[in-house]
Amino acid sequence: MSTPPAAERTDGSSVRIGALVPLTRPGWVEAGHHLLAGLELAASEVNDTGGIAGRPLELVIRDTAADPRLAVAAVDELAGLGVTAVAGEYHSVVARAAATRADAIGLPFLCSSAVLDALTDQPTEWVARLAPAQSHGWRIYADFLLGAGHRRIAVATQPSAYWASGSRILRDRLVPQGGTVIELDTGTLAPAAVCDELAGNRATALLLLAGHPEPAVSLVRSVRHDRRLTEIMIGAPAGQPEFAEWAAALDDDGAAIPFLRYLPEFLSPLGTRVEKALRERLAGAPSFVAFEGYDTVSVLADVLRSHGTDRARIAESWPHVSVEGTRGRIEFSRAPGIGVRQWAWAPVQVVDRDPAAPDRFRIRYTG
Repeated sequence: MSTPPAAERTDGSSVRIGALVPLTRPGWVEAGHHLLAGLELAASEVNDTGGIAGRPLELVIRDTAADPRLAVAAVDELAGLGVTAVAGEYHSVVARAAATRADAIGLPFLCSSAVLDALTDQPTEWVARLAPAQSHGWRIYADFLLGAGHRRIAVATQPSAYWASGSRILRDRLVPQGGTVIELDTGTLAPAAVCDELAGNRATALLLLAGHPEPAVSLVRSVRHDRRLTEIMIGAPAGQPEFAEWAAALDDDGAAIPFLRYLPEFLSPLGTRVEKALRERLAGAPSFVAFEGYDTVSVLADVLRSHGTDRARIAESWPHVSVEGTRGRIEFSRAPGIGVRQWAWAPVQVVDRDPAAPDRFRIRYTG
């Protein structure tokens, strides 16, 4: 890994980490705020405990707005500003663009939340990831569907590498077990037409492989109020119902829609303490994305304290990381088929909002 190392400074100046987050539309702004809350909380705690060898840790935040081009430009800008590493990002296609660029210029990137398996085209030592790969989590979701008796499954899709990958993972898992996956293109089918297709195909489950708020919200409303579809289960493996704006937009219609989230059944003492602090920052319940942000900075702070701020040494340190995170001990390895250093794995749950109390989550399946 030949790259000009970041200068080691002993003059008390800050140690800088670039933070990529979606903070404006069309990015998922609520997810971005949760991710940023976790990043900032952990950075604040690092500085409260002496910083990095006496130097303050500074986050240099850049809004990606779910735009891969903005992410690439931000990586270049942050590298020029002398950051030791880049962290964050929620949207998978954006994270892939950032990871590819970071790999090309020799800048360590710790991806917090994006799950697309192929973050880079080739194996790299420059990139590591906390979130479980999509193939891991979505296979667990497929197992949940099979266990619940669903064999005829429709997926409402939009054009995207992320959604296409999700459809493929589900099909590869379900079809050998006797399942059928029916793809419905939301670009050509209005919500009412999707309902017609569901009724005609006798599907027992509809999975929302489509963006939030639209067309996902309109699809849910249409299905919930179609008398032909009262028995159909709606699912959202990508996690749209995790956030408060989902419940606000759909009220009772947004409950009982199982989705993936990456939390253990019971938080550790560290997780419980962080949950309380995040709740205060967000003025509400933190999502798993906020915990991912906190764990990201915790890992980077440990690496910086142990290995210094040289970029090459940071990238070389991924296999040696062993950090107690909010959701378990974090260590990176080479997972089959994954080109980046991967935490294998964060805990995976299938949960939904309780119809009797939509602010409460029910665990439906654990992977």
